[in-house]
Amino acid sequence: MIDFACKKFDIEEVVKCSLGLSKSEFRLLKFFIENSKEFTTEELAKSLKLDKSTIQRSVKKLHGKGLVTRGQINQSIGGYLFTYKIKNKEKIRKIILDTVEGWVEVFRENIKDW
Repeated sequence: MIDFACKKFDIEEVVKCSLGLSKSEFRLLKFFIENSKEFTTEELAKSLKLDKSTIQRSVKKLHGKGLVTRGQINQSIGGYLFTYKIKNKEKIRKIILDTVEGWVEVFRENIKDW
């Protein structure tokens, strides 16, 4: 929690908002941050107790935002499985900090006109 005299901000809500994540996308990102190895969508669905289609949508959005990387495992019987893992944690932290600093700058400009 961040306490600003008249308002408290939950750090997870700030992160979720700054990255434009849904609840399930944030939950998945948090799981990746806590578990640095690669996972298939089935492993993620089982670990997080979420529907596989929810995982697939969420991981696709996280990948599209550059927050996770996608690998591929070719199966001997044909076909393949995608695996996902967190990208550079420091890069993600920088994205969040840059976004929050942008909010602060907008606030500074608006308070001048107030």
